[in-house]
Amino acid sequence: MTTTPLISAPELAEALDAPEPPVLLDIRYQLGTPSKRPEYLEGHLPGAVFVDLDAELAAPPGPKGRHPLPPVEEFTRSLRAAGVRGDRGVVVYDGGQGWSAARAWWLLTWAGHPDVRVLDGGLPAWTGPIQTGAPAPEPGDFTPRPGALPTLDADAAAALAGSGVLLDARAGERYRGEVEPIDPVAGHIPGALSAPTGENLDASGRFRPAAELAERFRALGVREGTPVGVYCGSGVSAAQEILALRVAGFEAALYPGSWSEWSADPERPVATGAA
Repeated sequence: MTTTPLISAPELAEALDAPEPPVLLDIRYQLGTPSKRPEYLEGHLPGAVFVDLDAELAAPPGPKGRHPLPPVEEFTRSLRAAGVRGDRGVVVYDGGQGWSAARAWWLLTWAGHPDVRVLDGGLPAWTGPIQTGAPAPEPGDFTPRPGALPTLDADAAAALAGSGVLLDARAGERYRGEVEPIDPVAGHIPGALSAPTGENLDASGRFRPAAELAERFRALGVREGTPVGVYCGSGVSAAQEILALRVAGFEAALYPGSWSEWSADPERPVATGAA
């Protein structure tokens, strides 16, 4: 099992030269835009297989939010088609923000894979060779066993906001209710604290050092033994926050439905303004 969820570009280059290199998954994605598969075909890390977040890392939008967790059977088929094996490490990357790669990291770890890492800085950090087209990987054999990471439903998220620390990973203006470009209601879950994911990265787009991240989260009340949960708009960027918490030495639960589920229920209370 890996000791860190991140891998640097030089470390990845070395790992790819090893006798059993990791499986590479390209998870480039941007909300509201067409699939990034055409960009993938134009250039990607050698041997990387494209995985579509909307189609393969989430169920269709519905009452549980915009990106509900995928059905296990379909998730299994997608992973095996991408060549994911239970006895070989996996490295995931995206366009640099870390949101969609972290979603893949979270799902694979939640499903019980013991060795999953995120390329720190994503594709922009890679200085090695680039491949075009789509490789044909050998089918994998990984069998997901969901439940290795904790999740929250709406009621549990509401309770955690009072009994522990519930972090809102969206931009501050969305948390405060000043704007809401996607969901039907602006604001945040009462008692949640604003913790935008952008503050987890440095100016180069890489994750800040573990000590800096730990200081950031401690300032928000995160302590060893304190229950922590994270939500965002639809459970994608929140995975990046959970990844940053893991780097800092803390564990957290994901609320997969996030604000897209919460705000769709008129019975759920909504808070606005700064915490």
